[in-house]
Formats: sequence, C-alpha cells, structure tokens
Amino acid sequence: MISELSVLQFTLPDRTMSAMEIFHSVREEDCYPNTSIAYRVLFTMPVTVASAESSFSKLKLLKNYLRSVMSQERLNGLATLCIEKKLLDEIDIDSIIDDFACRNARRKF
Repeated sequence: MISELSVLQFTLPDRTMSAMEIFHSVREEDCYPNTSIAYRVLFTMPVTVASAESSFSKLKLLKNYLRSVMSQERLNGLATLCIEKKLLDEIDIDSIIDDFACRNARRKF
C-alpha cells in the first residue's frame, strides 16, 4: 500500500484534486488495487452518525407533540419530510398544490 501511494503521488497531476477525482484516476489506471480498495472503504464509511441521531430526535419530538391525534402513516410521512429537508427544499411545492387542487375540484363536481 505504501509503495502504491508513493508511486501514485508522482503520477497524479500537480493540481489540487478531490478524493473522488483521485479515486476515479486510480480506477482508470487500474494498477493500484490496494489504493482502490482503500478509497472504496473510505467512501462507504459514514463520516458521522449525526444525521441518524438527528432523525431520531426529530421523530421523538414529532411523536411527543402529535401522538394522540395522528395516524402512524401520517407520522411516518412527516418524519420523512423533516429528516429529508434538503431534498424537500428542491421540490416545487406549488405544482404539487396545483395538482392537488385540480383533483379536489374535479371530485366536488
């Protein structure tokens, strides 16, 4: 592994590269098997468990507040929305509301 890394250091370009760029370079050259395995392990290990802890704490807050008035399915949906806030921010909510309004308008007639 050490010999692979020392050879890799001289074969990479003299610019700043991200870990993912180095990994792609290592995989393209296909002559650094130990380094490739080390990078795969690096990318599969979680950096922190804060996101898991955060999701459990948010679920606990939701359950305590809404335990008596909400079904389990709705509680799961709200917890998912709360946990996946970044993904939710990317969704165009106005189009979903318009679609929902059109379906309910048709249902009334």
